[in-house]
Amino acid sequence: MPMLRPSLAISLALLAAACATAPKPSATRPGNAGADAPAVPPGVKIGRPYTVFGRTYHPSDDRDYDEKGIASWYGLDFHGRSTANGEIYNQDDLTAAHRTLPMPSWVEVTNLDNGRKLTVRINDRGPFADRRIIDLSRRSAQLLGVYRPGLARVRVRRVFPEGDWARTTPATRIAAVAPSLLPAPLPAVTPTAADDSFIQVAALSDEGRAMALASALGDFGPAAATPAPGGLWRVRIGPLAAGQAESLLQQVRAAGYPDAWLLP
Repeated sequence: MPMLRPSLAISLALLAAACATAPKPSATRPGNAGADAPAVPPGVKIGRPYTVFGRTYHPSDDRDYDEKGIASWYGLDFHGRSTANGEIYNQDDLTAAHRTLPMPSWVEVTNLDNGRKLTVRINDRGPFADRRIIDLSRRSAQLLGVYRPGLARVRVRRVFPEGDWARTTPATRIAAVAPSLLPAPLPAVTPTAADDSFIQVAALSDEGRAMALASALGDFGPAAATPAPGGLWRVRIGPLAAGQAESLLQQVRAAGYPDAWLLP
C-alpha cells in the first residue's frame, strides 16, 4: 500500500471510526455451507483453519457472505508472486484477497463512499489488519476509487457470475486437481532422520499471506511458514521421507505451484 500523508491518514482513521455500520457476521457459520449446497469442485481451494497474529480464521464455502468494512489494496510488492491458491498475482487483474472465502470465488464490492461497484475474483488470502475485510488488486482499487485514498468503506457480497461455480479458467493458471490426484495422508516420520526432506513452495515477504498459504497446502502434508533471513517467510511442506518427497513434489507442482522445489 502506498505511504499516506499524515493528514490523510488521520482523516481515514476518523472515517473508519465514524462508520455507522459495524461488520456483521455472515449468515452461514464457518464450515457450514448448508445441507443443499453443491460439493466444492476440483480446483477450488478452501483450506484449513489458520492463525495469523493471534487470530484464527476458518475458511468456508459461505454462499451467503455479505459484510461491510474497510477495503485496502496491494500491488507492486506482490506482482508476479504466487497467491495462496497457486496462481501468479497480477496487479492489473480484477482480483482480491479474502481471509475465508473459497479460491476462486467471486464477490461484488461496493464503495460506500462513491457508489461504484465491481465484481472481483478471490484468489488470495488477506488482509490481516484490524477491520479490513478485503484486499483489492491495484486495478480493482483504481476502478473502485480506492487507489488514491488507500482505504475505503465497502460492502462485500458473494455473487456467482459464472453460474454455481465458474466453468472457465482464468488467464493466469489455476490449480485443477482431480480428487484422485490428491495425496494420501502421510505416515509419521522422524524429524531427525538423515533422509528427511522438505518441499519449499514459496518465500513471501508478508507473514500473514505465508501462513495462509501454509494452510492451503495442508492437504499435502505438514506445512508451515517459518522466518528466513532478509525478512522473508519460507513456506514448506515436510519433513518428508526421501521416498515420498519426489512423488509429492510432482503433485504439488501439478496443483498449481510449479516453482516448488525439493530441499535436501
